[in-house]
Amino acid sequence: MRYPEGGGLTAERRAFREGIRLLAGERFAAGQKTAVIAKELRVSVRSVERWRRAWREGGMDGLRSTGPANSPTITDEQFAVLEAELGKGPSAHGFEDERWTLARVQTLLRRSLRVSLSVATVWRLLKRHGWSWQAPARRALERDEHAVEVEEGGVAAGKSLAAASGAWIVFEDEAGFSMTPPVARTWGRRGHTPVIRVRGRSRRRISVAALCCYKPGEKSRLIYRPRTHLLLKGARKSFSWQDYRDLLVRAHIQLGGPIVVAWDNLNTHLAAGLKRYEAEHEWLTTVRLPAYAPDLNPVEALWSLVRRVMANTAFGTPDDLDRIVRRELRRIQLQPRLIDGCLTATHLTITPPMPP
Repeated sequence: MRYPEGGGLTAERRAFREGIRLLAGERFAAGQKTAVIAKELRVSVRSVERWRRAWREGGMDGLRSTGPANSPTITDEQFAVLEAELGKGPSAHGFEDERWTLARVQTLLRRSLRVSLSVATVWRLLKRHGWSWQAPARRALERDEHAVEVEEGGVAAGKSLAAASGAWIVFEDEAGFSMTPPVARTWGRRGHTPVIRVRGRSRRRISVAALCCYKPGEKSRLIYRPRTHLLLKGARKSFSWQDYRDLLVRAHIQLGGPIVVAWDNLNTHLAAGLKRYEAEHEWLTTVRLPAYAPDLNPVEALWSLVRRVMANTAFGTPDDLDRIVRRELRRIQLQPRLIDGCLTATHLTITPPMPP
């Protein structure tokens, strides 16, 4: 008897199973029925039937173990070749989407290395070499990776300027929250999908502009300004450049020093009035983040923390939405480690100025 790819059995375990099969062979010779043998040896009827066929074809020798199967193995050099092919992406190998499944990796092994492995062995092979099942991060097609690398140097230069002049480096972003909460997984009875009741006609929203503020040797700070959307015809639903100006003035007062602001290329951020105000005040310097690169802004991670608490929440009134958003932002304000974690998620660092 042979088990596919060794069956994961040790030599002792194979010897134990061989002994059971040989006992079954003695009962075959004695003419006992299959059901009786299965009951006495405490095995399944199907196993006894399979052993009986092997006994008829090869006698007692047909029931003996022949050792582990000689399953194909992958060397480190072969896996390096496989990893290079995996790095090209599924679409480069004729698949329609960008998903590497175990079955597709199995197919790639047959194509590139002429090696046939089971799905379970492919899983163990990938795990052994540091691969795991992950959710991919989305990136815009318009994103220029080279520009991102160059702009990261610009952001680093802005942080060096902030450190050298004793200023704060400040990241800004805005987000909107509606009466329809984000959906998160929850436990429920199988076959009965949990339901969250929301107000389908409510168009009330709240927008928040937030600043994550960092400076070597100081506790990280969060400064924000909420804006409730008014259901009036012609009422502005987004922040104006005057709102951003007032927020920066507020940050300058609270932080007690000059600031270097890093934000995206939103048209409001590029308004002539805001540029003119920056030119007139020495305490304010701006640095532009690259386009389509939200992963460089720690405020994006801040919104994830807020939405995580709001998940599956049934808001009864707009006041409930406003209360929960403000409560969560206040909680983050009191925990600088969370604000530091948002910066860590961007893989950017702020270093103290070098001594002269």
